[in-house]
Formats: sequence, C-alpha cells, structure tokens
Amino acid sequence: MRQPSASESHRDAGPAARPRRSALYMPAANPRAMDKARTLPCDVVILDLEDAVAPDAKAEAREAACAVVAEGGFGPREVVIRINSLSSEWGQADLAAAAAAGPDAILVPKIDGPEDLAAYGQALPPGVALWAMVETCASLFRLEPLAAAAAEHRLTTLVAGTNDLAKEMRCRPDVDRAPLLAPLSLMVAAARAHGLVILDGVYNAIDDDPGLARQCAQGAAFGFDGKTLIHPRQIETANRAFTPDPQAVDWAHKVAEAFDLPENTSRGVIRVEGRMVERLHLDEALRLIAVARAIEAASGDAA
Repeated sequence: MRQPSASESHRDAGPAARPRRSALYMPAANPRAMDKARTLPCDVVILDLEDAVAPDAKAEAREAACAVVAEGGFGPREVVIRINSLSSEWGQADLAAAAAAGPDAILVPKIDGPEDLAAYGQALPPGVALWAMVETCASLFRLEPLAAAAAEHRLTTLVAGTNDLAKEMRCRPDVDRAPLLAPLSLMVAAARAHGLVILDGVYNAIDDDPGLARQCAQGAAFGFDGKTLIHPRQIETANRAFTPDPQAVDWAHKVAEAFDLPENTSRGVIRVEGRMVERLHLDEALRLIAVARAIEAASGDAA
C-alpha cells in the first residue's frame, strides 16, 4: 500500500503541533494583568481561579476571567481557565461559568486518576478541551490509566504541578529537581504513550534567569512541550528553550523531502546524507516542521 507523502501527512498537523512553549499563569483577580496578557509573547495564557486567588475574591475573579474570555483579543494565544477542584466550594460554579465562557481549554487541579475526569469532561461544550494538573502523589501511580482515558473525556494536555507535588512528597527540589526526576519522566512517558501534550511545572525564582534557563533546558531534554510560568519576564527564556533548533528543523525537511521522492514513498527505511532513517523518524520530522511553522505563523499574527 502506498504511504502518504510527507506533504500529505503535514496537511493536518493536529493539536500537538500548536506551540505551547510558554504557558503563563495570570491571576484572574487582577484585571490589568489579564488585559496585559493580550500583548505578551507567550503561547498560552492561563487565567487562574485557583492558587492565585484568595478565597474571598474567588467569585469576582471567576466573573472577570469569563468576561475577558468573552471579549477575546488574544490573537494566536491559547486561552485556558484554571478552575478550582470540584471538591472545593467554588468548583461547580467555576466549571459551569468557564464552560459557558468557551475558552480553548479548562485546566483542572488535583486529579488523582481517570475517575476524576468524567465530571469535568461531561460539562465541556464542543470546542473546549480538558487539561489536567498532575500534582498529587496518588496520580503518579495512575498516570497510565489517566492518560489512557484521555479520548473518552476530551483530555488533551497534562500539566506538571511541581509545587504541590513537592509539598505532598515533602521533598526539597533545587534547580535540577533531583527528587522529582522520576515523576517528571513518568509524566512525559504517559503523555507520549497516548498522544497528549505535556507541560513542565513552574520555576519559582522569578529573578533567577540562569536558573530558569537551566530548568527549561532540562524540561526540553526530558521531552516536555513547554513550561508553565508565573511571571512575564520568564516568557522569552521558555520560548527560546522550547523552540526547535534551526539545524534540527533543516534536517527534518531533508528527511521529509527524501521520503517524498517517488522511489521512497513505499519504503520503511531509507538513507539520507549517509544516515539510515526510518518512518518513525519521518513522523518526528513532520511534527518538528509543523511546530516550527506554527511558531512562525503565531509570531507573525502577534506582531
């Protein structure tokens, strides 16, 4: 059977190709911060109703976040609302209001396993995806079934909640996060096994640019798609770390073009510039090309 050409395969890059190098949490209790998010060079804006909002400001923040989403004006940026857990006194109202506002996705906290997803997924209208925080010790032992249930509940993205996870584990991670390396690796593996996006946790030292760069490089090496951030000054560093290397993109084009040659369209293994290349490498090459093009297009739209 004839294999689809690289150009044919690229026509529908899918949601995984959308750039999510930088996902910035913005407190929904701060209208000025949410307005500013429309001008920032981040790929994702997460309007936060949970950790960043005091209990007595939850209702007002909910209303403000939903109004901002309804107004739009975020350009190519993906807009996500992080709600409070359904086990909290604000969760039900958050979920209903956020679903009605229609962001790109709703991010839910404190997910321990697949059974926690159903109530959220059932409440989502068409076009709104479900994202889930991985931030409990219990979730680490159920990552595979959690990711496996993604399609059933419209889950597209996992987000590492490293602060809450470290608190539960009672560990003390430094820049290199040695106590969290196993959990982080398992998160990436679970996401990749089921075709999900996976975002790294935040870096708390806002003024430590070298530390942030070091941790972003670590996250990129682990295979994360991007990093969640807590301050606008962190965006540039994250974008740089998770932007595909130009040489890698150039090689990806060579691989795709080689498989497009008539004599190679039905072959599983070919030789490109002296290197043996399989179709699994073609899949990764197409993904890399799609991400690079999406970043270029988003940069033009935001300009």
